[in-house]
Amino acid sequence: MSDMMKRLMIIAVLAVVAFVLGRLSVRAVTNLLLGGTLFGGNFL
Repeated sequence: MSDMMKRLMIIAVLAVVAFVLGRLSVRAVTNLLLGGTLFGGNFL
């Protein structure tokens, strides 16, 4: 596997992780503003 392929694989993995964390952070802020629980469960 060449260096270019390794670099592309690392960039792809980082992009997916950044996308997931970005979506989760937006969801967390929205839930805090609306007073909901983050994952939909009633833990009280």
